[in-house]
Amino acid sequence: MTAPPGPPRCRRRWRVWRTKAPLGAASWFRCGGTAQRLFLPPDDAALEAFLTQNAAPVTILGAMANTIIRDGGVPGVTIRLGPGFADVTHIDTCQIRAGAGALNGTIAAAAAKAGIGGLAFLSGIPGTIGGALAMNAGAYGGEMADVVQAVYALDTQGRAVTLTPADMRFAYRASAPPPGLIFTGALLRGQARPPAAIWAEMESIKRKRLETQPIRERTGGSTFANPSPEDCAQAGFPEGTKAWQVVARVGGRGLAIGGAKMSEQHCNFMVNTGTATATDLEALGEEIRRRALDAFGLTLRWEIARVGVAKGPALRSS
Repeated sequence: MTAPPGPPRCRRRWRVWRTKAPLGAASWFRCGGTAQRLFLPPDDAALEAFLTQNAAPVTILGAMANTIIRDGGVPGVTIRLGPGFADVTHIDTCQIRAGAGALNGTIAAAAAKAGIGGLAFLSGIPGTIGGALAMNAGAYGGEMADVVQAVYALDTQGRAVTLTPADMRFAYRASAPPPGLIFTGALLRGQARPPAAIWAEMESIKRKRLETQPIRERTGGSTFANPSPEDCAQAGFPEGTKAWQVVARVGGRGLAIGGAKMSEQHCNFMVNTGTATATDLEALGEEIRRRALDAFGLTLRWEIARVGVAKGPALRSS
């Protein structure tokens, strides 16, 4: 697919267009394909100008912390938000506004400095707030649905849209906003709390991650979402059974395909041991899903996004 030209003035000044950009190498897994065309809008104005001229489908990516970029690459136009979308602003004693490109850890630190509690859980979630909004990311007792006051976006015509939490239709590790929107930022609300207490909570989260997760390896975070109560009942598991427990029960701990391996430290984390392809990673995840379905009639739901064109054998999705 041939993409339309970007806004000429922006392209000359900011060099916002790249062709055959190595997306996979920039992902947290450090493997995978390229973007046919990559658009890096530096700010809202550049993104709005592009959208008013573009009629082709686009793929939106953030920090690619929880993403597999398939080896066949991403066709068409891929958008990654530039530095103008990474601002974090302290609004009042309980609210922070963050651009969609702001890292979750940066937002958590800004909230702690401002004495805004309730956002410390973000320090344990890799990636940007845009991705966290899309998947209703959560950890350590909190999730996005708990703290979102408003979500700011542009539609396919470049028009500004403000979404309420109800518009986002948050569910467990998912959201379902109106289609065709690109998140540009969010207003988050916490509670007034002494900064020292917030920093202590964040330090505790950091220690827990170091002790239980392979965060120093090439990993994309949690591979599968925890089973729903209905799925647990159907499989004969106690309610609250975690995805890692299912992975362990089907022999997934340490299981490897090519250079992809399920971590022995936390078996719901998939790691690139150094030579993995995106195909290896996805095939490993699908093997775990096959085993869980065969053994328990349980369909594990991917929490990692898989983007682009696969190479090799056809892979089951969902």
